Amino acid sequence: MGRIYNLPIARTAVTAAVDIIEIVTAASHICLIHSIELTQSTEFGDAAEEQLQLSWKSGQTTGGSGGGTGITPVPILPGDSAHGMTVENFNTTKATGGTIVTHKVWDWNVRVPFIYIFTPETRLVIPPGIRATFELVAAPTDSVTMGGQICLEIIG
Repeated sequence: MGRIYNLPIARTAVTAAVDIIEIVTAASHICLIHSIELTQSTEFGDAAEEQLQLSWKSGQTTGGSGGGTGITPVPILPGDSAHGMTVENFNTTKATGGTIVTHKVWDWNVRVPFIYIFTPETRLVIPPGIRATFELVAAPTDSVTMGGQICLEIIG
């Protein structure tokens, strides 16, 4: 078993299609995604309810920009070694270039939290030195404040 980390996604007001998370693994590590949690704190009531599309992609050769800052993964085991990844959040210019593969697409009704726990056979894998993104495919109708976390494992 590798080292397990939580990737915190700080609450952020989102008004555009964004890369919620962009991960670039180290050249010597494999990354496994165990779970994704996404919540929102501004859309209440039937009139505000939206159905947003989320996706997981990989293979981009150019990183996104124009959004958040770097995120430091938090080890589950205190004092665990460095993670060796580069992580950004809420880039409004999405990662592009290369041969982009869409691995998963979900529809998220913002009235309820988006919680996806992968079984071992269905975990998303990011190979060494590869870029992957968890994306909000299209802009929401109005500003949605969202946050959450991704639980991942580093092997290598």
